Amino acid sequence: MLSKIRIFTIYWLPLIGYCVFIYMQSSYPSPEGLPSFEFSDKLLHFGAYAVMGILFYRAYQTLAVRRNIPLLMLISMISAALYGISDEIHQSFVPHRNGSISDVIADVFGAICGVYIYNRWIMARGGAANRDHRAGFGSRETGD
Repeated sequence: MLSKIRIFTIYWLPLIGYCVFIYMQSSYPSPEGLPSFEFSDKLLHFGAYAVMGILFYRAYQTLAVRRNIPLLMLISMISAALYGISDEIHQSFVPHRNGSISDVIADVFGAICGVYIYNRWIMARGGAANRDHRAGFGSRETGD
């Protein structure tokens, strides 16, 4: 069984760090040196929130909800989407930035795709039972 500090370090700290990183990046005027082609910022939003959805999924795997995969996926997607919405609201108060509904849409689709693809990858590697065993989360019923 993993210690609480180890669980926090492996599963929750990356999520917290990533959320802080996104917040910090949103606090500055738009970066100048990013690749520029049509919809490039939407691809960046999509990718960033796909990663965030995965990080929420990983963190929520440490909770009791891990046995209810559809709920685990749903709350991971919703959490990342809500963070995206809050980030766009935050950006609307930053000079030289603005909140955008199209960015929110890219964030939501990124979160959905990231969580879905990550879940499919986990299931292809052996499903929930093997995932729990590899992560050090034993069954409460069997005392593993």
